[in-house]
Amino acid sequence: MRTSIFLPLLFLALAPYVSHSSAATSSKWRGRAIYQLLTDRFALSNGSTTAPCPPGHQGFCGGTWRGIIRQLDYIQGMGFDAIWISPITKQIDDPSRAWHGYSQQDLYALNDNFGTARDLKDLATALHKRNMYLMVDIVVNHFGSSGFPTLTGGQGIYPFSSFDDFHNLCFVEDYTNQTNVEKCWLGDVLYPLADVKTTSPSVRDTYNDWIQQLMSNYSIDGLRIDTVKHVETSFWPQFQHAVGAYAVGEVADGDVRYVCPYQEGLAGVLNYPMYYSLTKFFSNTSHHSADLIAQMKDLSTQCRDPSLMAAFSENHDQPRFANATSDMMLAMNVLAFTMLADGIPIVYSGQEQHLAGGNDPFNREAIWQKGYHKNTTLYTFIKKLNRVRKYAIASSKANYTTSVGNIVYNDDHTLALKKGPLVAVYSNRGLFAFPYKVAIPNTGFGAKTVVTEVLSCRNMTTARDGSVNTRVWRGLPMVFLPSAGLKGSGICGR
Repeated sequence: MRTSIFLPLLFLALAPYVSHSSAATSSKWRGRAIYQLLTDRFALSNGSTTAPCPPGHQGFCGGTWRGIIRQLDYIQGMGFDAIWISPITKQIDDPSRAWHGYSQQDLYALNDNFGTARDLKDLATALHKRNMYLMVDIVVNHFGSSGFPTLTGGQGIYPFSSFDDFHNLCFVEDYTNQTNVEKCWLGDVLYPLADVKTTSPSVRDTYNDWIQQLMSNYSIDGLRIDTVKHVETSFWPQFQHAVGAYAVGEVADGDVRYVCPYQEGLAGVLNYPMYYSLTKFFSNTSHHSADLIAQMKDLSTQCRDPSLMAAFSENHDQPRFANATSDMMLAMNVLAFTMLADGIPIVYSGQEQHLAGGNDPFNREAIWQKGYHKNTTLYTFIKKLNRVRKYAIASSKANYTTSVGNIVYNDDHTLALKKGPLVAVYSNRGLFAFPYKVAIPNTGFGAKTVVTEVLSCRNMTTARDGSVNTRVWRGLPMVFLPSAGLKGSGICGR
């Protein structure tokens, strides 16, 4: 027997596609910093830090919504004020395909491996008491399937159980052919993902009704949407309107001109173009900054609103940054850029522990086995970055969250960005680089002004033209702010 997780349909008859009032709009999300976690791999209900979960395990390890509640101090301790959790819907009856949440079978039921409806509501309540937001991952493009011929034969796919609700069986083989991308199935013969015919008016109406009630019932503040590029662009505007909150779509492609048009239908998209350029530059000391700079300029001119794109340097679909390089200085630089440059920053759980997993599923480690240590280099570093970002948002006369960072200095291995009240200097030279001098012009600082490099808490005085003349030590990133404004901020003990 299916237990419904939704409000009576009368609600929809009275108010079709009216967004629920508790949802957080895009403007409310701009100043947030998001901690992404995989529900099954983050925390156990009993708080164990020794429960087994072998690397690369394809099955449930026991993480729950109740477990997340137990570890909110750990997340908030880094300064995060939003979390993104795995899809919550009921999954296909195959743990190897279901544990991550992307093989749903029933929109109208929860994944009871993660907990009960009460547990999920309690998670939302616990977050909101801390002034934190809840972002839930959802899938629109597909359902878990064992093959097209049995779609109506007891697979449990609900509510789309008719042949007419799905595209004919073919697998995506040509990513240069958008029709193939949108109308064929992901997966393969052994593990097919039934592709929903989202051009159907009845399918669209069902999805719009469903998402309104899901968000309302569980006080969800925003969405991450999986496999967006596999759904026609005309689907998204009405769906975004029904959501009534910030929704960020996954368009996994490095081409700005391919990714940015999706922002015409959705509030935001994951900034994959920047991800590829960013990780390429910071993971290898021989790479030059030209490609990264060109990508930044391209994004600022091609995308409707880069400030609503989600910035990241790791996620559950890509190898960990530390899998490419163990250099801690490079890890600090890529994190600083992610947190302080344009967009809404996302940090993937385990990044703060410098995990080094490779391709999926080895990048989906059990976080509890790392002990939730709060004194690691990157945990404390992220805490500093979040504090600096919040200060910049609060103190910026020009809105920090909507302005675009301005490149004020660059050489082959160094990049300086002016954004709001701060100037950040990034380097890919790495831990073993010799110290070198840089002169940063156009800082916006006054002549002979005392500024603080807030990651090391060093003070220095600007030149007569306001420029910052400094050394890059051991490849460390630097962030400069006027010292006079730091009183009472908690930054560098002020």
